[in-house]
Amino acid sequence: MELLRTPDQRFETLPAFPFPPHYVEVPTADAGGPSTLRVHYLDEGPSEATDTVLCLHGEPSWSFLYRKLVPVLTAAGMRVVAPDLVGFGRSDKPASRRDHTYARHVEWMRRALFDELGLSNLTLVCQDWGGLIGLRLVAEHPGRFSRVVAANTGLPTGDEPMSDAFFAWQRFSQEVPELPVGKIIRGGTTTHLSDEIVVGYEAPFPDERFKEGARQMPALVPTSPDDPAAEDNRRAWRVLREFDRPFLCAFADGDPITRGADRRFIEMVPGAARQDHVTIEGAGHFLQEDRGEELAQVVAGFVERTPPAAH
Repeated sequence: MELLRTPDQRFETLPAFPFPPHYVEVPTADAGGPSTLRVHYLDEGPSEATDTVLCLHGEPSWSFLYRKLVPVLTAAGMRVVAPDLVGFGRSDKPASRRDHTYARHVEWMRRALFDELGLSNLTLVCQDWGGLIGLRLVAEHPGRFSRVVAANTGLPTGDEPMSDAFFAWQRFSQEVPELPVGKIIRGGTTTHLSDEIVVGYEAPFPDERFKEGARQMPALVPTSPDDPAAEDNRRAWRVLREFDRPFLCAFADGDPITRGADRRFIEMVPGAARQDHVTIEGAGHFLQEDRGEELAQVVAGFVERTPPAAH
């Protein structure tokens, strides 16, 4: 496995992103090449906090997406951990698309968050691929999670049809000669993103060689029942159907990709019963950009209303 590492200079002048980097090493799960790869994460707020909020981004974004949530949550006394998925942000980037599999991405995050950081009593906040990975972690290690906030995400098995908007995005991601990361983020928001912010999203990717994870992720979403990841996701759903810890949906009103996916969580996850699910108005797919502070207040209020002793 060949690994690429974005030069640190690319991250030196990011707007409104004063957070120092932290790193752990995890096994590559590859017989050839490097034995470990580096995973970057933000770690803000008191280390002794009762509640740790785990923020998982999707693609082609990175932990920069959560910069508006971090100050609100830490001000509420919470610890915030926001890793960069492998292939994104400051994390190492496997240079071949075949090195990116759904199972590997789940395992890389499990190793980083549980084996290396030893996180528990977690409130998961997940969007896009952050849910596809994060909800697998919830299902495989439910005891580490106190509650879940699902925002513009899903856990597809290939047994239900995906939206036309998703298939259009998937085709675009596979066919476009150069993956325009900044334009993709800008196109998934309802508010204007300054050129400075767009450059921040492009910082991890000096050239196309660094985008193999971002390019491959849309193709890894299970869209047919015989997809390699379909059975693992079905197994995860069997656990989620018994997951009775608080589960909140906070979906945007302007995301055609995940529109309606919240209904399945609300109907099937016991912990979603009797929760005051939220629609974030005026927001697109990347609702952390459009309404980041509002989403953070939703998360903070949810944590306050659902103390661990009440489980």
